[in-house]
Amino acid sequence: MTGAQKKKIRRIMIAAPKSGSGKTTITCGLLQIFKEDGEDISSCKCGPDYIDPMFHRQVLGIPARNLDTFFTGEEGTRKLFLKDRREGELVVMEGVMGLYDGLGGIREEGSSYHLAKVTQTPIILVVDAKGMGRSVIPLIAGFLAYDKAQLIRGVIFNRMSAAYYEILKPLAEEELGIAVLGYFPENKDLQIAGRHLGLCMPGELEGLQEQIRMAAERLRETADISKLLQIAEEAELVENSGSERKLSDDTAEKPDTTENGEAIHPRIAVARDEAFCFYYEENLRLLEQAGAEPVYFSPLHDNALPENIHGLLLGGGYPELYAGQLSENDAMRTAIREAVADGLPTVAECGGFLYLHTTLTDREGHSYPMAGVLPGKCFDTGHLVRFGYIELEENSGHFMPRGSRIRAHEFHYYDSEDNGADCIATKPATGRNYPCIHVGENHWYGFPHLYYPSCPEFAKRFVENAKKFSKSGKDML
Repeated sequence: MTGAQKKKIRRIMIAAPKSGSGKTTITCGLLQIFKEDGEDISSCKCGPDYIDPMFHRQVLGIPARNLDTFFTGEEGTRKLFLKDRREGELVVMEGVMGLYDGLGGIREEGSSYHLAKVTQTPIILVVDAKGMGRSVIPLIAGFLAYDKAQLIRGVIFNRMSAAYYEILKPLAEEELGIAVLGYFPENKDLQIAGRHLGLCMPGELEGLQEQIRMAAERLRETADISKLLQIAEEAELVENSGSERKLSDDTAEKPDTTENGEAIHPRIAVARDEAFCFYYEENLRLLEQAGAEPVYFSPLHDNALPENIHGLLLGGGYPELYAGQLSENDAMRTAIREAVADGLPTVAECGGFLYLHTTLTDREGHSYPMAGVLPGKCFDTGHLVRFGYIELEENSGHFMPRGSRIRAHEFHYYDSEDNGADCIATKPATGRNYPCIHVGENHWYGFPHLYYPSCPEFAKRFVENAKKFSKSGKDML
């Protein structure tokens, strides 16, 4: 391949046979250890999850990003993994669900294993051994037999006693021919709490940093850190084809300029606080690459939108947990409603979509006034409404070329009286489809969380709309 380059990047993936095995606790503990030891450390989360990368960034202060082979394909994922990497960097990947669980629970695409294969990353399997004896050995043997690329290099037992570990470790290594790297004893004080959308938010957990430090101290005592580093060091060189195209090469036009020749960089207000915090960093980077300047604000705490803005992005999060506060901030609700009515280009996803409704009714049955951009109400259904990957095709061609698709993910218990019908969502594993999304020339509102790099034209057109708005002289003051 022309321009091919190989980089030496130390790396491991922390994966497990199933969700709830302790991946996040082990991953955060290891990241804390490597940070304390002065390693050049960063992390990646497999799949569409927003919260684990926030743990890594906000609680540990470690650079983190998402990698998803469904969103970006094999070559695109490899390029994202290599982007801005430093020679000798140590990367810890955290898997998602069970190691081999991909699209529809049956396909390899989108699984932790597929990501490990694409990036040639050694896998450390975290096995929850609570309530098991020697049965953990055939369980691991099955995972090893399914590992055709021979990427599983070690095992860590979770919720196991020191005494039983000393008995099982030599037996497992002899029978399986794999390194048993340690154990983590059961400790309810180190359990990270959860809720219906997954893990709780980092900002909500009192003493989380202390919990992670405690987990790191325990892992130093019970796991072979030097062997883990050796496995990371032995990871193969990763090849970059050198064929990566930037957005500016294939979708972005030359920047618009003022009469004085200065480039126009439209300011897009991005809601970011406790209620709205689900953003893929790659999406924000793509908006910047298309010429936008993100300006952050809080619908919870601010009384007005930022000055001189030309676009608005309301991301996902947990607005239902802050419905009372959001409702009480009448000044912000009014500002957003008036700005949208004045034509401000706006994209709202999931939590942002909920916020734009007339009312939001929580699980206790309390209804709160919201921004009132969309008629009708949204409400807690008490069950999972939509879950999993989708591909979206727009009917009108306002944000994407006709016939193109953008990849997205849904995970919500709330529903709306009107989910829109301006796009068709298709489930990639089954082909089942359904209408959704409200789309107009200057707006895109709906439940799906979009991944812009799967259709860079979306980011480009959003920014173009913001540029047009800036030229109209209607800057939101």
